[in-house]
Amino acid sequence: MAEENQDGQEKTEEPSQRKIDKHKEDGKVLSSKEMFVFTGIAGALLLMYAFSFAFKPLLFEWGNLFVFTGNDKLDDLPTTKSLDALFFIIKISLYVGVPMLVVVLATQFAVGGINFAPKALSFKSNRINPLSGLKRMFSLKSLVELGKALLKVGLLFASAIGVIYYLLPQILRITDGNLKTGLELTQSSFPLLIGALLICLLIIAAIDYFYQRYEHIKSLRMTKQEVKDEYKQTEGSPEVRAKIRRLQMESATKSAKQQEALENMGEATAIITNPTHFAVALKYEVGQLGAPKIIAMGKGLIAKRIIDIGTEKNITSFRSPLLARALFFTGEIGEEISEKLYNAVAVALAYVYKLDRGEDIETPDIDVPEDLRFNENGTILKENGYA
Repeated sequence: MAEENQDGQEKTEEPSQRKIDKHKEDGKVLSSKEMFVFTGIAGALLLMYAFSFAFKPLLFEWGNLFVFTGNDKLDDLPTTKSLDALFFIIKISLYVGVPMLVVVLATQFAVGGINFAPKALSFKSNRINPLSGLKRMFSLKSLVELGKALLKVGLLFASAIGVIYYLLPQILRITDGNLKTGLELTQSSFPLLIGALLICLLIIAAIDYFYQRYEHIKSLRMTKQEVKDEYKQTEGSPEVRAKIRRLQMESATKSAKQQEALENMGEATAIITNPTHFAVALKYEVGQLGAPKIIAMGKGLIAKRIIDIGTEKNITSFRSPLLARALFFTGEIGEEISEKLYNAVAVALAYVYKLDRGEDIETPDIDVPEDLRFNENGTILKENGYA
């Protein structure tokens, strides 16, 4: 049966890489105590065998620490012997500690990977909470640990009994021999006993590894709702992503259309500018039916390009920030201007028409409807002139 979360939902989904990484940050990685026991004992025995040639010199060096001669000076003796003892301890620590550290790190690397998690070192009040401690003592995990301990004792005891039973005929005849025979029997039976114990520890370590792996994966499993929530956090909801894609496509299409419209700038009658951030090129012939059309428009670099082309083609520009922004945010290239802007555009075009005829007239005030007064971001301005 699948594990349930606090809301009663079953954790049936495999963990995502994001959740695995988060657990690693909290110091929760796969580990097996029994695997450490096996590799630790096996490593220690292998170390004893590998350094057996050095045991005799080390014992001799240790014995020299307690050898005193008549030539030793009493003033220097405590310091000399203390330094010799310190160096000897450091040497033994390096001989034993470094290889065993390598064994421990290699074991963890093989089991669940080496992970440094500062969060795991932080103080957590539930670790000293008596109620939490009682829950851990009587939890299913505690029963499993008890079962493993009983299994370990049973297997080790059974293996020891098996080896003794196998050697029983020789053990019963040991009294018929001499000391040398007894020592040879002990020497020959010791590797057999150690080997049997190591096999038992390996079996227990393998069982514990697969159990811990199962529990670790089970603890990481997610409910369907958790998967959906995580997907929304990382990728965004489908509605938001669809809206973003739609806006991106609209922006790309609009930008491409603005670039293409620059080729039709020769048809423009006038350019309404911001003066540089926005530019809208209009086409209107006196006496034609319909409203003025937008030939090209843009902001930023495209606006600058429109103004430059207008200068090259002697197209008159009229500076009116509010009108330029109103045309930009309400109009479309190739379409007629908004009906609400007829009067404002008519005043601007009349001014441009007179300028083109060489008349000297004052710049008119352009009255843009309040609901079409935008700032540079397309937000409608309030009465005080701010968005």
